[in-house]
Amino acid sequence: MPLLFEQQPKESAKAFAAFSLYLNLGSDRSLAAVGQKLGKSVGLLERWSAKFGWQERVAAHVSNLFTVEREATEVLARGKAAEWLARQQCLREEEWSIHEECIKAGREALKRFYERGKGATLGDIARMLETASKLGRLASGLATDKTEITGEVDLNFRVEVEAAIKKVFGTVVDAEVVALPVAGDGKAGQ
Repeated sequence: MPLLFEQQPKESAKAFAAFSLYLNLGSDRSLAAVGQKLGKSVGLLERWSAKFGWQERVAAHVSNLFTVEREATEVLARGKAAEWLARQQCLREEEWSIHEECIKAGREALKRFYERGKGATLGDIARMLETASKLGRLASGLATDKTEITGEVDLNFRVEVEAAIKKVFGTVVDAEVVALPVAGDGKAGQ
């Protein structure tokens, strides 16, 4: 079974040639233009157009072109996506390799620092290991940002908490806020 815009059964070669010309005229498409180019009467072209459904066939052709164009675009997009996935994987492998080299270099520098007290400073080593960690996290798809909560109290937040407590329990009890020691700072409850 031919596609709707291809030559149809019982459609003569002349009628199909007229339809093909009509189809290919694009936005300048008209029966009069086809008649003028082929030397056929508009009446004959009107009969062929009605008998063989030229309007529906043009719509089917346009729809087919959109489908073909969409499929070609999708194939291209899938190809590009595959290229970018391959590039991302290559970059991840490279970042992981550099991560491993940085860890090794950081360990060696730390070892020399302890043995001789020379070479890189502890700050240099810390930066190297921090960079290595960041590269490793990037390469393995982990987050690189850390969110820290400081000990500072937001007064607006405290007022909201007090209002919520009062709403639930009826009254707010004053309590002393005690700072907990931070690991390694040697300060307690100030």
